[in-house]
Amino acid sequence: MAATIVIAGVRSGVGKTTIATGIMGALTRRGKKVQPFKAGPDYIDPSYHAIACGVPSRNLDTWLCEHSTVLELFQRANTGKDVSVVEGVMGVFDGHSSLTEEGSTAQLAKLLGAPVILVADASKVARSVAAEILGFQKFDPELNVAGVILNGVGSDRHLEFCKPQIELTTGLPVLGYMPRKEEFIQPERHLGLVPTVEGTVARQWYDGVINQVEETMDVDAILKLAQTSVTPSAFPNVYPNEALSPRARIAVAQDMAFNFYYQDSLDLLTAWGADIIPFSPLEDEKLPAGSGGIYLGGGFPELFADQLSNNKPMHQSIRKAVAKGVPVYAECGGLMYLGKSLSDLEGATHSMVGVIPAESAMSESRLTLGYREVESCSDNPVLQTGQRARGHEFHWSTLAQQPRSEESVYKVVDQDNRPDGFRTGNVWASYVHIHLGSRPGLAARFVETCTAIS
Repeated sequence: MAATIVIAGVRSGVGKTTIATGIMGALTRRGKKVQPFKAGPDYIDPSYHAIACGVPSRNLDTWLCEHSTVLELFQRANTGKDVSVVEGVMGVFDGHSSLTEEGSTAQLAKLLGAPVILVADASKVARSVAAEILGFQKFDPELNVAGVILNGVGSDRHLEFCKPQIELTTGLPVLGYMPRKEEFIQPERHLGLVPTVEGTVARQWYDGVINQVEETMDVDAILKLAQTSVTPSAFPNVYPNEALSPRARIAVAQDMAFNFYYQDSLDLLTAWGADIIPFSPLEDEKLPAGSGGIYLGGGFPELFADQLSNNKPMHQSIRKAVAKGVPVYAECGGLMYLGKSLSDLEGATHSMVGVIPAESAMSESRLTLGYREVESCSDNPVLQTGQRARGHEFHWSTLAQQPRSEESVYKVVDQDNRPDGFRTGNVWASYVHIHLGSRPGLAARFVETCTAIS
C-alpha cells in the first residue's frame, strides 16, 4: 500500500490546491510514482493534480460513497504507487452535516489512516495563527494532525513571528511555507478554478509552484510523515472481480465545454463492459459510429454557447440517435445542452439540441450547491424506479420553468421530494451529478442499458 498524506485547510481559499499540487509535483520530480486524490465532489482541482503527476486524479467522498467503496477506490488507484497525496475539501472538518464529520476531510483522513498536514493562511496574522492551529488540533483528538504549512508568508521576518509560536504551542512541526506572490494565484471564475483542459494554466505556473515547494518546504519530512499511514484493506464492492469484455459502445462528451466526470465513474463503466468513445459537441459533426449510449457530463457550456449552438450537424446527429432509441444520460451542463435554449453570461440566447423542454439561463446571484439524495422516478440508465442514490449539485444556471413531477428524472428526497431534471422517452437529463460508485450496480446497469442498442 502506498504511503499517504492528506493536505487539508483551515478553510477554503487558503491555497490547498496550489500547495497540494506543488507537493505532488515535487515528489514526482524526485522519481516517485504519485497518485493524486481530491476529497469531496470537486471536478476542477483534480485536473491540476493530473498535470503535476501524469496520471488521473480521483475523488474520494465519504458521503457520496459507502466507506468500503472509498477504500476500494483508493486501494485500486494507489496499487503500484509510491505515495498518495490527498487534497482536502473546504475546511478540514466541513462536510455534509453541521454537527457531524460526514463527508469531511477529517472523516476521510481517519478512514484512510493517514496523517494530515494543515494549511493555514498567515497573510494577515503573526503569532495568533498558533491559536488557530491549536483549535484545529484539539477539536478532534482522533484526527492525526501531524504538521503545518503556512501560506501567504510575506518575509523571513514574518515567518519568525509565526513558526516558533506554532511549534511551541502545538508541538507540531511547521514543514514549510508559500510566500505571498501574485504569480501563484490561480485563475478563477463563477464555479471556482478554471479547468486545465482549457489550457489557461501555463506550464511555467507548475514549474514555479514546484520550485517554490522544493525551496521552502521540507519535502523529505512530508514523505516521512506519509510513510506512517496505515490504511485498512479493501474488498471488491462496486468493481467486478475481473473486468468484462467490451459489450456496449458509449459516446462520452469530452472537450472544453464538457469535462466534469469522476474518473472512477468512467473506469467503472469500462470495467463493466463499456467501450468508451470520447466525442466533442464543440468540434465533431456527428456521434461516434455504433454508439449504443450517450453520456453528457457537466462543464461550462455557457462559455461556449455560441459554438455549441452553431454546430447544427451534431444537434442533428444526437436527435437521430434519440429517434433510434439510443439511451442518453446527461448531468448539469449536459442538461443545458440538450434543452431548447441556453442564455449565456451576457444574456444572449442560443438554441441548443432541443430534445428536452429545458430553457436555461445563467444567474449572477443564484448559486445552487450541495449534496443531494435522489429517488428515480422511472427506470433510467443508472437506477430503477424507486431506487435511491446520492449525488451533488453545483451550478449558477436556472430554468425558465421547473420540471413537473410527471416529467422529472428524480425526486430530491432531502428537499421535500422536489422534481429534478427532464425525462423524455430515452433521454434523461438532471442537474444532479451521480458518482457511479455511490452504490453497487450503477455502472453495470448503465452498460446493460446501452448493450441492447450497440
